[in-house]
Amino acid sequence: MLYIVGTPIGNLDDITLRALATLKMVDLIAAEDTRHSANLLRHFEIRKPLVSYHEHNEAMRTDELVGRLKAGESVALITDAGMPGLSDPGARLIRRCIEENLPFTIVPGVSAITTALVGSGFAMEHFCYRGFLPVKSGQRARELTAAAEREETTIFFESPYRINKTLAACGEVMPERQLCVARELTKKFEEFRRGTASELLAHFESHPAKGEITLLIAAK
Repeated sequence: MLYIVGTPIGNLDDITLRALATLKMVDLIAAEDTRHSANLLRHFEIRKPLVSYHEHNEAMRTDELVGRLKAGESVALITDAGMPGLSDPGARLIRRCIEENLPFTIVPGVSAITTALVGSGFAMEHFCYRGFLPVKSGQRARELTAAAEREETTIFFESPYRINKTLAACGEVMPERQLCVARELTKKFEEFRRGTASELLAHFESHPAKGEITLLIAAK
């Protein structure tokens, strides 16, 4: 059995009892960054073999893990934070299990997407998650233009090193729209900062952003 296990996005106490039981039970844990995940496992006194599973070895490692599943082993797949497959490795392995009729199950956990959405206060009935914003300015501008026309909240992940450029681009496309920068979710310095693009840009120019960022754009 393959177990797709959600892990905390910051606060380690957010891990579920089922996730802990699963990680203690499986034969092998495949992790996006074994060093990062080793800290999580050490905290909960879980001692299991770890192998890396990330974007650079996903194709090769998928074959290996499928072989181990066929041999009768149980495998847990985790990422650095949140649910595997959502802007993190995992989708390829899940598809292979479906194609080869191998059993898998989801052990749900915390998601930065829903955490940020609820904390933003924006419309929650309908939303569009678009993953990480493109690095190239032209592609990023197209994504933001599409977001400006949506009638539901749009959610992006963004780097703290690019958030100012993104806010400047938002100011050109939708100067009056309400945005929310959700930062360091579930951690000590968690922040939900709301305002127009220019207001947020002014703040982050004088207080450089740190940590993981989720950007939300209110509906049209």
